[in-house]
Amino acid sequence: MHHLSLTLALTSGLLACRSYDNRNPLLDESGLIPASRFARYGAEQAQAMAIARSLGAWDGGESLAGRTIQASKAAEYARTLPGVRDVVVDTLGYRLTVTFKSGWRAAIVPVRDGTQPEETPGLPKAQ
Repeated sequence: MHHLSLTLALTSGLLACRSYDNRNPLLDESGLIPASRFARYGAEQAQAMAIARSLGAWDGGESLAGRTIQASKAAEYARTLPGVRDVVVDTLGYRLTVTFKSGWRAAIVPVRDGTQPEETPGLPKAQ
């Protein structure tokens, strides 16, 4: 009887563990302002959406190496934009933290809406 209760406790403990899928909740944009509308709020918002689209343009998969390549490609793109001062890559969190020259800092997650980063409305010319 002791073994049965221990087995049940371990099984229920394993079933109660949450999923550690951090990518899919970030990609779900339901309830958010559409990316194209947010990009029209200003030059920095347009740059943030272009960076988010570049982060979502290439899927690095679940491996750390793939996510590192995905984030570094988006960070390289972000550094070419005129308003960006600094980019910090977070490969485990699927995001970039971008500091703009105005001092505004934004956490940028992937956006996959089928629009190329360069086609973002209101985007200033790259350097």
